[in-house]
Amino acid sequence: MSASATSEWVTPPTRPELIESLVSGVDRYNPSNVGILEDYLFHQIRSREYDCLANLAILKLYQFNPDLYNPDVVVNILVKALASVPFPDFNLSVALLDDRVSNANLEEPDPLPGLLPYLTNLHSLLQQCRFPAFWTLYRSDTLESLRDNYTVEVVGFEDSIREVAVRAVKATFQKIGSKRLSSYLDLEGAELEEYVVKLGWKFDSTTGVIEVPPNPDNQIASTVVQEDIKLQQLTKVISHAISAV
Repeated sequence: MSASATSEWVTPPTRPELIESLVSGVDRYNPSNVGILEDYLFHQIRSREYDCLANLAILKLYQFNPDLYNPDVVVNILVKALASVPFPDFNLSVALLDDRVSNANLEEPDPLPGLLPYLTNLHSLLQQCRFPAFWTLYRSDTLESLRDNYTVEVVGFEDSIREVAVRAVKATFQKIGSKRLSSYLDLEGAELEEYVVKLGWKFDSTTGVIEVPPNPDNQIASTVVQEDIKLQQLTKVISHAISAV
């Protein structure tokens, strides 16, 4: 994780001053502020912004105050955290869930216990760069409720997942076949070509090969290791070896 990425993770440039004061001070433990933080989460959902620490503050308040627990908020936090791979946001969020939360008294059935195993599986597939398997599971009938009730509300959710795949491709490939990239991005035909053009990558329609621009991660560079051993040090090593015989 680069210094700039770490800085943006700790303090996103889009974070309002009010949220900064809540997240950075002792007020983040004040249960009366949970509504402000939940409203900020829904702003993130509608705007493609993301603030992990603010969302973790919500889960911490739920942990301390189980009566505040809102399962829809928790699912939305986990959905937003999926696109943060390879950062640890999803696991940090899950770590703040406990039995007290899942056993909260609710007027309607809690969707979290049924969705959490699938969300965890989706996260694992992204971590392992198994993107075709991710899309297969995500598009399955089993996760229809996740799509219809949650991810459909998250602006740019599928594109944010594609950005995870793009980061992996940029770090691994200099050239990639359009069929393989299509399976990674869940895009085909004109949609795929348009997406590739937006990335600034070159697409050869005759060969179906896409060129990924060079970057520090996908370039093979030889490394020369040179050790500077002085004669006096070498003499000591030889003497020690002889004495050990």
